[in-house]
Amino acid sequence: MSAGGVEALASEVRSGARSGREVVEESLGAIEDRNPDLAAFLRVMADEARAAADRVDAMVRAGDDPGPLAGVPVALKDNFCTRGVPTTCGSKILDGWRPPYSATVVRRLVDAGAVIVGKTNLDEFAMGSSTENSAFGATHNPHDPARVPGGSSGGSAAAVGADLVPLSFGSDTGGSIRQPASFCGVVGVKPTYGLVSRYGLVAFASSLDQIGPFGRSVRDAAVGLEVVAGHDPADSTSIHGDAPAVTPRLDEGVEGLRVGLVRELTGVDGLQPEVAQATSSAATALEAAGAIVDEVSVPSAAEALSAYYLLAPAEASSNLARFDGVRYGLRVDGDDVESMMAATRAAGFGAEVKRRIMLGTYALSAGYYDAYYGTAQRVRTLVIRDFDDVYRDHDVLLSPTSPTTAFALGERVDDPLAMYLSDVCTVPSNLSGHPAMNVPFGTDAAGLPIGVQVLAPALGEPVMFRVARAIELAALEGVSS
Repeated sequence: MSAGGVEALASEVRSGARSGREVVEESLGAIEDRNPDLAAFLRVMADEARAAADRVDAMVRAGDDPGPLAGVPVALKDNFCTRGVPTTCGSKILDGWRPPYSATVVRRLVDAGAVIVGKTNLDEFAMGSSTENSAFGATHNPHDPARVPGGSSGGSAAAVGADLVPLSFGSDTGGSIRQPASFCGVVGVKPTYGLVSRYGLVAFASSLDQIGPFGRSVRDAAVGLEVVAGHDPADSTSIHGDAPAVTPRLDEGVEGLRVGLVRELTGVDGLQPEVAQATSSAATALEAAGAIVDEVSVPSAAEALSAYYLLAPAEASSNLARFDGVRYGLRVDGDDVESMMAATRAAGFGAEVKRRIMLGTYALSAGYYDAYYGTAQRVRTLVIRDFDDVYRDHDVLLSPTSPTTAFALGERVDDPLAMYLSDVCTVPSNLSGHPAMNVPFGTDAAGLPIGVQVLAPALGEPVMFRVARAIELAALEGVSS
């Protein structure tokens, strides 16, 4: 595939310098070679991909423009509904289910000329931080197969990190794009809530979920975001109006921009010293490039993780009630409807999903609603207010993406609290609805990628990407080492 990124690759296909079929065969060959060891893909759509590439080539021969992603191989997290293609959400309860429609994001990618090559592995129903909760086996980190790729979008991150595809998409409820992007050494973006349609995304927590891209570069991720962003009348939470353009301003630099280092996130418990140093070095690099950097406080960010693990399970408890063995997916017979539903859910849901459903149901139950769910909602309001206060004087914020680099497979499976702490730096942006993204910035002593997080106010993607590009350039110049 083109070393120049997705724009160069699409340009080669549109000009006829390369065929879409040639490009997709290269991607499918890489998947065949590495996926058995990585388990990034749950399903490889080889025949469908070849047919799509042939359609792109036919358009080129006819003198038509297939779109900005002409012939670009793309991977999708397996919680995006894709018409006629099994969509499992990493769960036995949906094993073999074929949606009768495609998500808006999927349709926009196809309309842009992208070639969907497969569906990637994930923590079951996007509930996890390591992609070890999948009913179909764990995904491995492309930099060290003995370590996790992060989660829940670990398959999508690993697919880009292993160079199986140049672009992939995942969902981010509490860090599920940014944290695996950090672990796999790629760019990962959680856009402003409502900027990308959630229509056709199988819901985990509807007020928190957001779809975003993974790319090998900031520019690739920006191109991917521009293709899928924009209003969708099928999503009632979709933002009206035109989506902000990010690629035209990528290289404007950071001269005069105000950057805040978030005290509560740069000093979290368990912060790996190399991650702390990388974040500090990224701030120094921005300062050298002309930005004004200082330390800021977002006091409620320290409580965000606790609030998240009440709000997200509560919404999951409601959203996952639809999986009952009656309408679609797995069905385990019982003596009556109630026993059938209980048996289906017992067999179909994994341990982490059951844990979160029970936690959420408890938080919503009579006598506990105000004490738990109501209090968590008030904390969420404080998070939004605290971020708004800081953004009055700052254009973007900076923090680690995750407190550590990728941990070993199995290391945190039996310690849910340690697993949840992987998302301590990413969760606040989901509660606020603001955009945030991971940018690779060096490696630790074991050679594992380190990521830094750039955060911005609502619809602040153009400035956020400019800052991310400046950090990327500093990393390429060796400032992170």
